[in-house]
Amino acid sequence: MVTSPRFGFVSAVLFCSLALASTAVAQPKTQPPAPAKPAGTAPAAPAKWVAPIKGMVHIEIVKGASKKVGNDVVTITKIKNVSDGAIALLRLDELWYNKDRQQVTGDTQTIRRPLMPGEIIEITTKSPYKPNLSQSQLMFTHANGKVDVKAVKAFK
Repeated sequence: MVTSPRFGFVSAVLFCSLALASTAVAQPKTQPPAPAKPAGTAPAAPAKWVAPIKGMVHIEIVKGASKKVGNDVVTITKIKNVSDGAIALLRLDELWYNKDRQQVTGDTQTIRRPLMPGEIIEITTKSPYKPNLSQSQLMFTHANGKVDVKAVKAFK
């Protein structure tokens, strides 16, 4: 019987590939161990959709002291939504006046995500500093109506 070198090579390759395939199939699949969960920890609840309020909304604010930082007057205001629904596109306008009650400078900040009921956020306004600034006024609006503002010393 005459065998060619090609036949020997092909049969050797076929034998090796079958041997490797059978060992790969025979190996059990291992899964990585699941991470341990601390006892007493509840799973994270998915975020719930709260419909935005149309019309009058109610907020409480704690206005911080205005400070000169560089060439700006910076005011930090904390806001709490005390309404039953979300507030969409809450906007804060801070207007600065001089001693003659003329508007001198100001800043506008908008919260682009809904402010959920009971949520507290912090808004920082930065107005260019002018030497004759006397007092500021905060005005709030939202996408679907008016805002009733109540100034408080601290949130409950």
